[in-house]
Amino acid sequence: MEELLALTGIHKRYGGVQALRGVDFDVRPGEVHALVGENGAGKSTLIKIISGAEAPDEGTIMMGGTRLAGGSTTAALKAGIATVYQEPQLFGELSVAENVFLGRELRRRRLVDWTAQRRHVTDLLKRLGLDPAIADVRVADLPVAEQQLVSIAKAFAHRAKVLILDEPSAILTDAEIETLFGAIRAMRAEGVGIIYISHRLDELTLIADRVTVMRDGAIVASRRADELSVHEIAELMVGRALETQRVTREVPDAPPALSVRGLRRARQFSDVTFHVLPGEVVGLYGLVGSGTGAVARALYGIDPADGGEVEIKGRTLRLTRPADAVAAGIAMLPANRKVQGVFASKSIAFNISVGHLKLLSRFRFWVDRRRERAVARDFLRRIAIKAPSVSTPVGTLSGGNQQKVVLARSLVERPEILVLEEPTQGVDIGAKEEIHQIILDLANAGSAVLVVSTDLPEVLRLADRVLVLRDGRITAEFPRGASQAQVLAAAAGAAEHTSLDDAREAVAEEVG
Repeated sequence: MEELLALTGIHKRYGGVQALRGVDFDVRPGEVHALVGENGAGKSTLIKIISGAEAPDEGTIMMGGTRLAGGSTTAALKAGIATVYQEPQLFGELSVAENVFLGRELRRRRLVDWTAQRRHVTDLLKRLGLDPAIADVRVADLPVAEQQLVSIAKAFAHRAKVLILDEPSAILTDAEIETLFGAIRAMRAEGVGIIYISHRLDELTLIADRVTVMRDGAIVASRRADELSVHEIAELMVGRALETQRVTREVPDAPPALSVRGLRRARQFSDVTFHVLPGEVVGLYGLVGSGTGAVARALYGIDPADGGEVEIKGRTLRLTRPADAVAAGIAMLPANRKVQGVFASKSIAFNISVGHLKLLSRFRFWVDRRRERAVARDFLRRIAIKAPSVSTPVGTLSGGNQQKVVLARSLVERPEILVLEEPTQGVDIGAKEEIHQIILDLANAGSAVLVVSTDLPEVLRLADRVLVLRDGRITAEFPRGASQAQVLAAAAGAAEHTSLDDAREAVAEEVG
């Protein structure tokens, strides 16, 4: 089949860094071509070149048999290349119809033809399997998932021939991802070539036709999706064999570091009771909407509980604000790194020290910058943050290293209890392995760790015990060694299943 888009011999250098090394890449009509690789593998640079944001140093770009000038987003758009980013690039105060045609309004006698625009958008939404009634809805009033789909509709309306989807599912629930996949399949059926970038490797077998793996600026494999397992893709990404066995650990026999009894918050969770021992990793798992994140926020005083008891080493506490949790020896890693975790324009040293200025200050008013930098350098070494120096802006780091910086901040005052919400969300497979090892090292050093995650393989790998939250209540507890089928079945409220496929069917029925 003739390619829609073909790149040949693409090289790109930034100073002394060779970002791309002779990359050949193509997209065919009606194909979903997944592009994967660790952070720093060259994916972003390649996408910038395809979309015209960067020009290659060497190589050619052919679109529909015509050579495309590099370094021009206008030329790329005109040729039919559109990009949809992880965070929707829309105007919240405008309606869906206004956003879809913004800058390319349909006109009649020099005036915007609002009726025609609405008709076109309604038809488009139907074709993508979306509710046409949202055409008149203000974008700011839509869930993030629907905003993402509006971005795709906008690209489709502009007759995109090649659509780049950059981490489109990173912030979506399982049910929302299936809606996204429905829209992608609709575009594929109309001959659009789609470049799909994702760290969620399990998605690729569901939506991709081909998978190309990048490492160190080069293509290391390009095969049909049904020829590769998730594990094989991960090993190609990192260039080495990955550990597949679950961790074997001994948990010290000691009184609980954290005890929670009858914790409740209206309309979110109720009668939540559990404990975590020093040196133990407890996983809190549930489907989207089960209340796991709300429990984590209550334990840190962000959204305080309405009732129940929280004890730290036998002492009952009232956690009404994060300062209460910090004083009690609780630290939290938030799920949303970009919104709640980092100050992107600030240095690593600033990001690690912020929130601990009393500890790092002299005379109560002046931050001891020398000590601040020393603490940051210590964490660069201890948890292997890859950066030139502690003065490096956090926004220039990879997602995995940003997550390590946020984790470092939570460890500054050596907390005894760690609440880690989605600790590896949005990071690549190599960084995930490193963060998992940091978590296990912390537990081995005596910290009580609560891992709150929707990544079930992650929970099963790390946790000594798994608690299942369903409809705001803990409904099951599993020891280390439980199967995915058992935990998924409990999370879906189904009877125990004999296969993972049966459990997944139960989950699909539950969410949709």
